[in-house]
Amino acid sequence: MTLPRRDAFHHTYAEYFRWDDEKRYELIGGIAYVKEPPAPTRFHQELVGELYYQVKVALEAQRWRTYVAPFDVRLPKAGEADDLVDTVVQPDVLIVRDLSKLDGRGMRGAPDWIAEVLSPTTSRHDQFVKIPVYERVGVLEVWLIHPIERTLTVYRLENGRYGRPIILELKGRATIGALPGVSVDWDRILPMLE
Repeated sequence: MTLPRRDAFHHTYAEYFRWDDEKRYELIGGIAYVKEPPAPTRFHQELVGELYYQVKVALEAQRWRTYVAPFDVRLPKAGEADDLVDTVVQPDVLIVRDLSKLDGRGMRGAPDWIAEVLSPTTSRHDQFVKIPVYERVGVLEVWLIHPIERTLTVYRLENGRYGRPIILELKGRATIGALPGVSVDWDRILPMLE
């Protein structure tokens, strides 16, 4: 199941930025997908919170930044003005090393690492709509976390393309390949999902 669409029109960031109907959206190629309702489950929130916490602590000695949704990531085509950008995503957790991409509205450009926690309502959207976008803009590494299946699917950029995804069991430590020295301890997170 993919997320419902707001309407049948093509939208840009200029329009997206003015919407005030209290819903969260993502723009993918001009299509506005409704992110809520319903709100994420308690387990989703706990998993995202712990993931963010572990990554944030691991980066304390770095100037890099970690963010958690909702946080707008504008993904322009080459040289495209902000108002014309038609792809704006809100990954569950992300890391950015190039701080010049950050501004008062979020960030413009590809994060270095993204984690998406899959749910029955977002799984297809994250896998089949967002992964090609992340590949196109050059996100170095994407984690799709399947809390029900207890698996992690890792996409790593190699020569401008994502190779075959690596599927791991959620146990022990998983290292973020794109960011030396950063890892996640699943044994600390999994008890929250029981």
